[in-house]
Amino acid sequence: MVKVLADPSLQAKMHQYQIVGRAAPTPKNPVPKIYRMRLFAKNTVLAKSRFWYFMKKLNKAKKSGGELLAVNELFDKGPTKVKNYGIWLRYESRTNTHNMYKEFRDVTINGAVSQMYSEMAGRHRAHPNTIQSINTATLKASECKRDHILEMHDGKLKFPIIRKMPLVAKKMRSTFQARRPMTFVR
Repeated sequence: MVKVLADPSLQAKMHQYQIVGRAAPTPKNPVPKIYRMRLFAKNTVLAKSRFWYFMKKLNKAKKSGGELLAVNELFDKGPTKVKNYGIWLRYESRTNTHNMYKEFRDVTINGAVSQMYSEMAGRHRAHPNTIQSINTATLKASECKRDHILEMHDGKLKFPIIRKMPLVAKKMRSTFQARRPMTFVR
């Protein structure tokens, strides 16, 4: 049997980083303003690159004329509980720049942002480098707006078991059997 390894590029797991940096001190400006950003990227290299992309837009500070003070990865406090996330974003289509608000359900903010990137690629053909995440928030059930999120808030929500495996008696069980198991109930 051949073990098939999944292509890592198909599993776009995003990480949340906090990057602190500033323009390099000069005689004209010995104490430049310090900027802190929360960014989503696949790794630290891309996160730093994104930081300098935004710094160039904000205050003419480039990587060659600036310095990073800290790069930290941020983690969720409760990654075992499903939460509702709201994401405000801006992306460039082939014709224009659009603002958008989307809602996702996930156990971590990183998972929600990964869902957002794959949905934007599928529904809007948006390239990852054209998407700018403006803000993210954890939403209470009352704050959610989108129908596909609201339908999950029903307390009586049940998922049917379509293929129920019958339980075989202990004395009838065996490790190897000559016939295929019956996976449906008559």
